[in-house]
Amino acid sequence: MSEDLKKMYRTVKGDHFPPEIRITFGDQTLVYRKRTWKIEVEPGVIEERGLRYGENPDQEAALYELVNGNLILGECEFIRPGWGLVSSLREEDMLQFGKHPSKTNLTDVDNSLNILRYLSKKPCCVIVKHNNPCGVAYGETISEAFIRAFRADRIAAFGGAIALNRPVDKACAEAISEQYFEVVAAPEYEEGAVEILKKRPNLRIIRIRRMDRLEEYWGQRVVEFKSLMDGGLIVQQSQVNKVRGPEDLQPAVARKPDGTEVRCRREPSPREIEDMLFGWAVELGVTSNSVLFVKDQCTVAIGTGEQDRVGVTEIAIFKAYTKYADLLCYDRYGIPYKQLELEIRKGERPESQKIEIDEETRAARAGLPGSVMVSDAFFPFRDAVDVAIREGITAIIQPGGSVRDWESIEACNEADPPVAMVFTGQRVFKH
Repeated sequence: MSEDLKKMYRTVKGDHFPPEIRITFGDQTLVYRKRTWKIEVEPGVIEERGLRYGENPDQEAALYELVNGNLILGECEFIRPGWGLVSSLREEDMLQFGKHPSKTNLTDVDNSLNILRYLSKKPCCVIVKHNNPCGVAYGETISEAFIRAFRADRIAAFGGAIALNRPVDKACAEAISEQYFEVVAAPEYEEGAVEILKKRPNLRIIRIRRMDRLEEYWGQRVVEFKSLMDGGLIVQQSQVNKVRGPEDLQPAVARKPDGTEVRCRREPSPREIEDMLFGWAVELGVTSNSVLFVKDQCTVAIGTGEQDRVGVTEIAIFKAYTKYADLLCYDRYGIPYKQLELEIRKGERPESQKIEIDEETRAARAGLPGSVMVSDAFFPFRDAVDVAIREGITAIIQPGGSVRDWESIEACNEADPPVAMVFTGQRVFKH
């Protein structure tokens, strides 16, 4: 039975999707061409194949590139042909196929690029798992950026997709090859880097053309389709990040029901503003309803896709404690925290090792003190803000717009020391 299940993931689906798709909006037509690759499936045997499979092994899937049509609806001009990134990958860009990619591999890379287009100022690494970032970080070098992003969530990064916005050098390649990932994507690879990465035979090594010009994609919109179970469609414009710099941040000001103005007493520091801008860029790639924490331009914890805002805040805090303890354990004993617990139960290690790590994690409050809280929507109540403040966060960035914004501002003013808060005026839900 176990071998049958493993075979399920090794099976390559054929696909019966047509080589070309045409979508007509009124009198405007967009033309899409299916992307396939010539792959050596065994020594000397070349086959032309498309996606390995869809989100799951029993789903056929196909990748299409926009090749013709210039869609304009109202005042919105959508992205034109010739801007392909993931959808225009050619054989020469797949420096090692490993197993050729599935839908999830490519959508993970795509969402990484969605975040990276807003983070081009420094070497940056985004690690995505199941279309959500698990670790994002700037670094002085691309190697440092990867290490910081990996250490932000070592657990979730396992089997994820890495995207880097600078050429991969040997030091970065060595660090990546020590761990298990499905995909690594970068604008280029320096001499010797690919050979190092090929130590992982199933790793998909991808060069993304135009990746060095990602910032040009900042204001580009695409058409988003949501298929309903009844065969219907919801169509919308994609969102654009409106927060380009500190000048786009708004003071947190609101009025109570009696008309009294409530204003956040403390303004964010330059370091907090940098973390706010960094975190807001990451937030655009996180499934809503979400909250994340950022410190020193590196994610501390990311809470995704919950139904209530205080719940996702508590989950993000729980994850911060879990990841912090795991990293302490890994650095100290070379094993995951869960393995430490197992070995203690088996009598193979003293319980004092776990107690020591737990105490250090609690004392450090999982590295949360001094971090910035980022929320993709307003706070309907102050409860989530209170929960985060208790963990030592010092600043908050959120859209604003709740009828109870004044409660959240008061929570910041009542904190000791006071917490800074700013509004963006833009909700960034992503599903």
